[in-house]
Amino acid sequence: MMPTLTRTTASHPDFIHLVKRLDVELAIRDGDEHAFYAQFNTIDTLRHVVVAYDGDIPVACGAIKPYKDETVEIKRMYTMESHRGQGLASMVLSELEKWASELGYKRCILETGLNQPEAIHLYHKNHFNRIPNYGQYEGVDNSVCFEKVLSA
Repeated sequence: MMPTLTRTTASHPDFIHLVKRLDVELAIRDGDEHAFYAQFNTIDTLRHVVVAYDGDIPVACGAIKPYKDETVEIKRMYTMESHRGQGLASMVLSELEKWASELGYKRCILETGLNQPEAIHLYHKNHFNRIPNYGQYEGVDNSVCFEKVLSA
């Protein structure tokens, strides 16, 4: 069955469920640094969320958040372990880029960590380019930042 994508907001229970799973995984991967990153990953201000479903089971998610001017930040990308390697994250990412473009944004930026090699691979594969760490991630050795200019 082909996965389906739903556009929603951060208050959607399926998104909240997936984010809780993401946070558990990140707490393990980031260890002592998790609290630093967690402060930038609250979901209460997210208005543009995509959830991927396998049938009626939520299996992947991501969000965009206005950053400044014509730039959005990609946040809270996650795929359940049981569904990794099937292209779901790329589908969610593509839908977020499309939505950002529809909203008039010209550029996506994001931060991930050196402890998330799968995420780094995902962003390279989807034509994101490494950029110097921005904002709160400047000078953070474990952070890796990317950008992609959206096509019109």
